[in-house]
Amino acid sequence: MLNEQQLEEFKANGFLVFDRLIEKPELAALRAAAHRIVSAFDITKNQTVFSAVDGDRGRDQFFIDSAENISCFLEADAFDKNGKLSRPKHECINKIGHAMHDLDPAFSRFARLPVFADILRDLGYQSPVLKQSMYIFKQPRIGGEVRWHQDASYLITHPARVAGFWIAMEDSHRDNGCLWVQPGGHKTPLREIYEVAPGQSSGVLRPLDDTPWPSTEEAMALEVAAGSVVVFSDLLPHYSSHNHSAQSRQALTLHVSEENANWDKKNWLQRPNLGHFRL
Repeated sequence: MLNEQQLEEFKANGFLVFDRLIEKPELAALRAAAHRIVSAFDITKNQTVFSAVDGDRGRDQFFIDSAENISCFLEADAFDKNGKLSRPKHECINKIGHAMHDLDPAFSRFARLPVFADILRDLGYQSPVLKQSMYIFKQPRIGGEVRWHQDASYLITHPARVAGFWIAMEDSHRDNGCLWVQPGGHKTPLREIYEVAPGQSSGVLRPLDDTPWPSTEEAMALEVAAGSVVVFSDLLPHYSSHNHSAQSRQALTLHVSEENANWDKKNWLQRPNLGHFRL
């Protein structure tokens, strides 16, 4: 599927963009599946917030358990000054994660579209397995910032070898919080690592290297149309801003490792009851 130029671009930049790779009916099916999950979510029983700007201090047992569940997380700005939800449930959800590909038929079928396995094998993966899936809403007005980070900080393999797919469910641009990347940044050091001791319900974000995060001049905004797919290295620094617009920026992310990779015991994400989801 990938030509020599694309392989060289991935090697040099750490990412590739495939414009409008996914057809509209596939996107509509996933959006409908996400809507069903949110509709069934009892917001009175759990109001766990997902924030990517708090140094990961807000992780709890609900977050750890989501590795093997389909769990909904709320936006911090969905609450008013009295701690009450300020808008309807469907407008409060930050994301759904992290085992939708295992437990929901629509996401399971989508993840097994041949295009993903074809890309991975052209990139050198021998036996790719899907570790986590996330549906991110980036809600209008309140969709939170996701700070600069590298996925290898949160999905730890030895050596670092996790590929990420970022699939635009809707048009993504600067106004609604599109993805930003640092071309070539996958060649920079891993800056930090999030570790959870076995049996614990939260972890620690530990600094590793003081290399600064990219400046505006070093970063690239990936403004893409719905259906576009970005594949990137787990060492590639990436970021998205707060969504101040009236338009959501929904996206699906999939993270894949080699089946025989050394999956660190201090990873927050463990799947002992689900096993391998092979692509």
